[in-house]
Amino acid sequence: MKYLLTFITFLTLTSSTLLSQSAQEIVDVTKIFLKTLNAEDLQQISLPFDDPDREKWTNLPVGLVPRPGKRYGDLSEESMIQFHRVLTTLFSSQGYLKITSIMQLDDILNIVYDTSFERGTISKEGLAQIKKLDWEYGNYFVSLWGTPDMKEPWGLNMGGHHMAVSLSMADGKYSLTPLFFGSDPAEVRITKYAGLRVLSKEEDYGFLLINALTEQQKKTATLSQKVPGDIITSPNGPKRIDDYYGIKAADMNKEQKGLLEWLIKEYVDNLEHGGATRAYDKLVETGIDNIYFAWIGSYEARNPHYYIINGPDFMIEYDNVGFDNDGNHIHAIWREKSGDFGEDILKAHYLGHKH
Repeated sequence: MKYLLTFITFLTLTSSTLLSQSAQEIVDVTKIFLKTLNAEDLQQISLPFDDPDREKWTNLPVGLVPRPGKRYGDLSEESMIQFHRVLTTLFSSQGYLKITSIMQLDDILNIVYDTSFERGTISKEGLAQIKKLDWEYGNYFVSLWGTPDMKEPWGLNMGGHHMAVSLSMADGKYSLTPLFFGSDPAEVRITKYAGLRVLSKEEDYGFLLINALTEQQKKTATLSQKVPGDIITSPNGPKRIDDYYGIKAADMNKEQKGLLEWLIKEYVDNLEHGGATRAYDKLVETGIDNIYFAWIGSYEARNPHYYIINGPDFMIEYDNVGFDNDGNHIHAIWREKSGDFGEDILKAHYLGHKH
């Protein structure tokens, strides 16, 4: 028993140290990135932490909604390299590859539309309208809010078509929610990129779970309404959904509950190890059994479908409709209910410090 308690204490201290180290690494790597910028870059990228625009996000292309900060594609190669170091410090290899793949998918999407025009499936006018949306690999914007520090509040955002990354930090603690990833198309169906699926497991694990339920459980989990045209907690919708719908994890068997955990981890494990561990430990502490899973739409791929996973402290929302109702356009978001844009971290900071 003595050795067991010692081991548990060791694990607790190690976990705490890892989280602290990861926060310090985030500060350090961001400072190195800033040193690669010239005076004009710094002026464009730097914004006051208390600017309300820090808490605004959208998944729309920059041709529709401009973003604050510095355009990623206009960074020097040295700055680009160092910014990727920032991303690989914030995110796991899984999360980092999703971010860079979403960026690359914009270039592929342009190729898809050019090919569709050549094949006569869209008009010249239609192609011209699409080009005005101005999506491409370089059209993502980086913004720094405040100054990187282990004590005072600061933040770093990255936004563009189908991506919204929001880092908030104070007192050595940090938040990365809301974290929005999207994929259009969900599955590339023409050109040499046919078959590419950037957000594959968000879709696959959802289908695995809903189809692992019994018929009665499916009835409980499935909401009798039309698949939403977007996630309900979009920038134009409510910040959160307080009501619980669908089937409770407590009413699932061991195998079904395991699939639910797989699906949740697909979102949480986008973060680097320290952040993912903190988020998942919090989820386990409030109880897997207290999580609800709800589904709308088809139980088969290539058809519109939607799900929401709602727990005491977090929420995951996923929507896949597509412009032609072909289930080929994913929007997905992970949020901590008291942690969006560092809400809980900042509250604790301001209560403990005079400002």
